[in-house]
Amino acid sequence: MRRFAGIELGGTKCVATLAEGPETVLDRRTVPTAGPEETLAALEAILAGWWADAPFVSLGIASFGPVDLDPASPTWGHVTSSPKPGWQRIDVAPRLARPFGVPTAFDTDVNGAARAEMTWGAGRGMRDFAYVTVGTGVGVGLIANGEPMRGFQHCELGHVRIARLPGDDWEGACPYHGPCVEGLVAGGSIKKRLGLDDASALPADHPVWDSVAHALAQLCHTIVCAAAPRRIVIGGGVVSGQKHLLPRIEPLLRESIAGYMSIPEDAPYVTAPGLGDDAGPLGPIALALGAA
Repeated sequence: MRRFAGIELGGTKCVATLAEGPETVLDRRTVPTAGPEETLAALEAILAGWWADAPFVSLGIASFGPVDLDPASPTWGHVTSSPKPGWQRIDVAPRLARPFGVPTAFDTDVNGAARAEMTWGAGRGMRDFAYVTVGTGVGVGLIANGEPMRGFQHCELGHVRIARLPGDDWEGACPYHGPCVEGLVAGGSIKKRLGLDDASALPADHPVWDSVAHALAQLCHTIVCAAAPRRIVIGGGVVSGQKHLLPRIEPLLRESIAGYMSIPEDAPYVTAPGLGDDAGPLGPIALALGAA
């Protein structure tokens, strides 16, 4: 069987996966996301160990961003203007791929997860699909006509400004945009808002979840109006850790759209990842499969 290698670079951890497919994961390693040199050196060592055992046929890399996805750019495969300290203008994909000479695919972490869900999960059979992750940051993998949305840069819908919940005037935590979606609902934003080191134990009736659910419904409103995907999947630690959140979002979305657009009703429209927590780690494997 062919072996595929995948690297998912996240805001707090990186996951390296060696697999033949979603049901045959041969190895998986986790590396904390520290400084770029320490983190990338650890990932290089993992890839080199796999290669020495038996060469993989392709490599997929899915990274937090923003990143340069233009193959003609001299900084293709680099993290660009990331708010993560020390990670600006960092060579990721060329450095990790260079020793192996195999086909390599590079994309955002959420586009990778969207690809995995469209290949093996909740987006199977769809060519228009959105994957949202709500964790350390907020990202959107937006697929239209079978391809990730591209322009001069990749989609960054996690940083849109939205209609706020009435009475909610908190200034937000995003260093670039204040109360954008990420600045309101990312894990770190919620902790900063409440002055907590850990918000995971907050009860379901805490008022902050009203703001989070409203903001995510507004993000979905924007996605629906911009691209009308067949389904929106929402994953990430904030939503998966608060099981009451996801069921609140679709009713708020439909109320906000107010019948102007006919959101599909044949199944839940806003739903959890079909792959569960594996959507992110399997994203680079889906990219590697495409590259091969």
